Parts: sequence; structure tokens; C-alpha cells
Amino acid sequence: MTSKAGIEQVLKEASMRVTQPRVAVLAAVTAHPHADTETIISAVHREHPQVSHQAVYDSLKLFTSLGVVRQIQPQGHIARYETRVGDNHHHVVCRQCGQLADVDCSVGASPCLHASDDHGFHIDEAEVIYWGICPDCQAKSS
Repeated sequence: MTSKAGIEQVLKEASMRVTQPRVAVLAAVTAHPHADTETIISAVHREHPQVSHQAVYDSLKLFTSLGVVRQIQPQGHIARYETRVGDNHHHVVCRQCGQLADVDCSVGASPCLHASDDHGFHIDEAEVIYWGICPDCQAKSS
């Protein structure tokens, strides 16, 4: 989905009108996985300075609600966005610098983990965040 045509196709498949701001925002999220809103705004403005902050916020909200983009917000951190959706992967977060990386499901398919008591829920996704210290921060503290 890195080409403009690919991004436009994703928008069409999600029944969204294709607009320059939406294409620019989705391109920025694609190019900057796990980016926060300010990083996405900066990336959009480098190519399309006329796109407003509000258009970026609105696009991210719409993309998230339609499942085109996933919002991740580990405890104590600001929201971040990624286009890797629908595969129920997890994340690892550095406690010191906040670096975030994808971690594939450890067991099978969605939800890949099973609750000891589902309380009658039909569980279709499990969200796991692994916390630790990234290699760069480990090296700095050695």
C-alpha cells in the first residue's frame, strides 16, 4: 500500500471518498509505522502544507473507526498509529525511550490467547503489550 494508487484503493475499499488530505495522511501513517499525531502532521505538511491539523485528526479518527488504521496507546504514552491491522499482532515498548515494535502472535490465529474466563463474551482479539528495555537503552546504561 505504499503507492498512491494503492492508498487510493484502500480508501475506496473502505467506502471512503478519496481526497488529497486522506491520501496524504494514510501515506504518512504507512511511511511512519507507530508514529504519533505530531509526527504524522509533520510528514503530511512536508508534502502538502495546505492540509490542516484538523483534517489530519479527522482522517485518523475516521481511519481508526473503519479499521483502516489501528491506534495504539500503551499506558503512559501518547496515541500512535499503524496500518498493520486485522492480524492481531502485539507490541513491545521500551520503558526508557518509548520505542515501540511489532510482535507477532505467539500462538496460532486470532485471538491467539484465550481468557481463563470469557464471562460469556465472544472474544475475537487479544491485545498484549510487552514492556522492557530496548537494545539502545541497554547499551547506554552499560
